[in-house]
Parts: sequence; structure tokens; C-alpha cells
Amino acid sequence: MKRKVLIIIIALVLIVTVALSISLLIFKSGKEVSNPPEYVLLYAENQTSDYPTTMGAYRFADLVYERTGGRIKILVKYDAELGSEHDVIQQMSYGGVAFARVSLSQLAEFVPEMNVLQMPYLYTSSEHMWRVLDGELGDEFLRKPEDAGLVGLSWYDAGARNFYSVRPIRTLEDLEGMNMRVQESDMMADMVSALGANPYKIVYSEVYSAIEQGLVDGAENNWPSYEAMKHYKVAKYYTVDEHIRVPELQICSKTIWNKLTDSDRDIITECAKESAVYERQLWEDREKISREVAKSSGITVIEISASEKARFREAMSGVYTKYCGDQMDMLQKIMNY
Repeated sequence: MKRKVLIIIIALVLIVTVALSISLLIFKSGKEVSNPPEYVLLYAENQTSDYPTTMGAYRFADLVYERTGGRIKILVKYDAELGSEHDVIQQMSYGGVAFARVSLSQLAEFVPEMNVLQMPYLYTSSEHMWRVLDGELGDEFLRKPEDAGLVGLSWYDAGARNFYSVRPIRTLEDLEGMNMRVQESDMMADMVSALGANPYKIVYSEVYSAIEQGLVDGAENNWPSYEAMKHYKVAKYYTVDEHIRVPELQICSKTIWNKLTDSDRDIITECAKESAVYERQLWEDREKISREVAKSSGITVIEISASEKARFREAMSGVYTKYCGDQMDMLQKIMNY
């Protein structure tokens, strides 16, 4: 008798669980949706759940769900659950992942023409970069990933990358002979070499220990990454030279894109652009907080002078030629935009 009662209880629990799961699919923002989603699509994000780009992804998913009446449900997978950015881009080529937020530095490995947008000391300010990306030039570059089986949707902010180290960097000469961690990018390694330092490609998760153990003298990244990974505890000097402003992109698998109606494509594009505005504001807010957290720990912030920054840019001539040899006109156009 007790066994039968237990079975009945378990069955009731399962029924309630399934019913709740279905209700989550058919209700959103207080609006009833008559049918379950027609599409359930994966979105890849390699940052934490509270990171600005991840929050932007959630906003994008919510907007798409709402404006398609629940026909398209996007599941955001963060913390690199679906693999590294490089792996995700490969998966997207055949539709294994529908959407992603990726760094331009990773995408450029598949679409070399986009390298020009991440050249060192290319932009004079954040305003300069958005003037380029939100204009006709930006739209032109959003179309370039199509040859790699991807569709560009919108531009996300990732701030400016700066150097941080165990000893101060105020001039070009201060970098001479320093061992600096760079991300796994040939262009970034060449940039550091051109400045007189020795590049070391080390995965992001191991940077703290590499600096702590003296394997490298420093690294380079934006304020939120410097703060979030607590690199300020082992590298007390943060030099604001803004050598790289690498925008990030929301992209869609062309395989998935081709299965959607024109109306759904318009909705997705519209939602991606709206989420980008939201993400940029989040980024600005997060950057301010991260800067204050790091500064309160007692770090030294060094601002590179305009004349010294010009020397840093002059040192990039060989990098420009190597990576933008046939795009020098475009490089100059962007600089003067």
C-alpha cells in the first residue's frame, strides 16, 4: 500500500514539474503565447552571467522571444559552456550554434579583412570608434563574415585594452625587454614585439599565476577584466595607453539565418541593435565600477601623454604593413573618419 502511495506521489510531482516547464515556455513577460517555440536556438557567450556582454545577450533573447510571440526562444549559454570562441565560430559554420558574441580578434582569424578594425592605436577615442562602427563603414564590415558562413548583427563594446605590470610603464623605453602576456593572437604578439617587449601567449585563466610567479612582468586588458580576475593584486601599475579598442560582435550562423523568414530576420537584427545600446551602457557603468575597485586597492594609474602615445603609434608601422598591406587606404580612412 505504501509503495502504491509513493508511486502516486512521484507521478504527481512529475506531472507538476512538466506542467511548470511547459508554462515557462508559453508565458513570457506576462504575455500568453498560444504555442510552444517553433525554434529553440543556442547562444554562446564565454563570460560570466553578470558580465555586460552576457547581460546584453539576455536582453537580445528576451526581445526576440517577445517580438516573435514566443516562436523563437534563444537559450544563452555563458562561461564558455559551448566551447571557446574559436570553437564556437567553427560550430556556427554548420549551424551547431545559432548565435554568439565573439571578439573581433577571434573572428578575424576566420575573416582576415576585419583585421584592420583592431589595429593598434587606430582610434583616438571611444567616440571615434563608434563613429566608424555605427556608420556606413561599420555596416560594410558587418557584411564581411558572410563568406565564413556567419551573419553580423551588431557591435558590442569591450572597452580599451591597456598595459598593467609589476613596474611602471610611462614611455616606450620602459617596455623594452619586459615579458608581457598577450592573448592567443599573432597580431597582438607582433604589437608587443614592435614596442620592444617579449610576448608570451598564455590563456586568460592562467594570467594571475603567471604574473605572481614572475613568468611574465605584466599583461594587457580592459578595466573590467583587470578587476574581475583580480590581476590588480599582482600587477600594481595600470598604464592607460588604449593601444587596442577591439569591438565585439553579435553574430548568427548563416545556416540558421537561411532557415528564417525575412520578417524574423528583421526582428532579430532590430533586437540585436537594441541589445547593443543596452550592453554599451552596461559596459560604461561596469568600467567605472571596475576602475574604482582597482584604484581603491592602491594601484598606480599612469596616463600616457599624447606625444608619447604618438611614439607608440609610430612603432606600429611594420604591424600595419604586415596585417593591412592591401588595406592601407582603409586604415587611413578609418584613422581620419
